[in-house]
Amino acid sequence: MASSEGIISRNPADLLFTPREAKTAVRRVMNLEEVRKCLMALDLRERLIVKLALLAGMRPGEIFALTWKRLHDDRAEIVQRIYQTDIDTPKSKQSERTAALPERMRADVEAWRANAINANADAWVFPSETLKTPITKDNCWRRSIYPKLAAAGLSWVTFQVMRRTHSSLMKGLGVDGKLVADQLGHTLDVNQNVYTQSALADRQAAVNRLEKSLLIH
Repeated sequence: MASSEGIISRNPADLLFTPREAKTAVRRVMNLEEVRKCLMALDLRERLIVKLALLAGMRPGEIFALTWKRLHDDRAEIVQRIYQTDIDTPKSKQSERTAALPERMRADVEAWRANAINANADAWVFPSETLKTPITKDNCWRRSIYPKLAAAGLSWVTFQVMRRTHSSLMKGLGVDGKLVADQLGHTLDVNQNVYTQSALADRQAAVNRLEKSLLIH
């Protein structure tokens, strides 16, 4: 950006390269026991946030940008995200979607709604203390989620790990790749995405299978 705007005459990053022998980061995922341990360690609000990431495959920016009119018993309508402190549109065309929610998550949604100071349609599902803005991902993670995961021996878990875990566990259950791609808001193949759409009911059944495999309530 600095080069394109004329701030510098030459882009020093052009000289950078990655040696073949350079180590690549290990992309860890949780197994079923670790997922159970993760959910058991958290209180209601944090557990619902993590379930939206783990079981519904949502990005943190999509989770924290939810308003009550977009969160239903069986689905979450993803039409916006929060990026840093700005409310923005989803990151891609595929990202704007309806994510299926498993049946047993309904109890957590209803319990959190019952505890909400403001559960009006346009109110934030996960508000900050002022209620005017959503709670920020970093604050929620640092104060409420990470300490409990670390105490449970899961200090290496992140939101990225949760999304990878969702994808990996769904694959292990034999769920069709197109269903997983649509649930996550990813592309699978241009031809499939242009001409094929998975039904919400099919993805609902898929996330129900994932939830039941964990034996959680």
